[in-house]
Amino acid sequence: MYFASDNCGPVHPKVLESLTSANAGYSPAYGDDRLTREVTERVREVFDAPDAAVHLVTTGSAANTLLLASLTAPWQTVFCSRVAHIHEDECNAPEFFTGGAKLTLVETENGQMTQDGLAAAIAAEETRGVHGPQRGPVSLTQATEKGTVHDLETLRGLTAIARAHGLPVHMDGARFANALATLGCQPAEMSWKAGVDALSFGGTKNGLMGVEAAILFDGERLWEFELRRKRGAHLMSKHRFLAAQMLAYLDSGLWLELASAANAACRRLADGLRSAPGANLMYRPDANILFARLPRATHRRLFAAGAEYHLWDAALDGGPEDEPLAARFVTDWSARDADTDRFLDLL
Repeated sequence: MYFASDNCGPVHPKVLESLTSANAGYSPAYGDDRLTREVTERVREVFDAPDAAVHLVTTGSAANTLLLASLTAPWQTVFCSRVAHIHEDECNAPEFFTGGAKLTLVETENGQMTQDGLAAAIAAEETRGVHGPQRGPVSLTQATEKGTVHDLETLRGLTAIARAHGLPVHMDGARFANALATLGCQPAEMSWKAGVDALSFGGTKNGLMGVEAAILFDGERLWEFELRRKRGAHLMSKHRFLAAQMLAYLDSGLWLELASAANAACRRLADGLRSAPGANLMYRPDANILFARLPRATHRRLFAAGAEYHLWDAALDGGPEDEPLAARFVTDWSARDADTDRFLDLL
């Protein structure tokens, strides 16, 4: 009954097989190897973007911050949602890697940046001349930190606002595969065709050991990204082992198969929670993340039975037993129906 995080799930066997295969013999270092060239072409094929610049890094924070640093001057501000990962969970890494650029927080509904909120936030900057921050890129999250997914029309509306002000758009796609499985569209439609310039294409949360692809659909900033990656200590010497993971991930649609399995597990959990006494879903669970409020006594019983998940806004002890407490549940590709059903039986 493990619903703490998709970061905690196992590596898919096909990824381990690919790593074992890549471990034979010698290979050039720092990305000058055959597997890296293959994965670059494979990513370009998947995204129907033959000129895209593709770079592999080991963490989502590296992909997000290095891409944003390549898009942002130190005197600018990045527009992101109030609940964005780059704001809440990256220890000021965007500010560090950009050399001091700030973040401007945009109001959200259901975890999603709103068009009115983005337009207002952009309009409020560049109003103080040299004394204030200048407008910088817009960073969107798909799927959001609250488990919701922007539909294509909403994405295009947000990027159109950025375009109207001449601002580039970054997408934090740590759970890009889960969002794509939900919408059922093509990767290009949810990225560059929707107006996204740079994408952090996640894999670690979806069955990989540790690799993310930083994709620049406009190759103009290619060399700058490479310099920032090296200077930021994120150029891995034995690069073939990153490429081997990503190749297995993209082979025969494994990445979407794993994301669909994680999403299905979340739906099963959500369906059970909807009919559970005292349970209230807080957001629409579009992908593989679910937020719900349950009475403190219910949480206590579930934890005692071995359930693993995170309380979100209060401690287990220190209040009335009937007080509803928010919790986050996350499913991954390896989730078993039997574990979910056991959890729901206990609930």
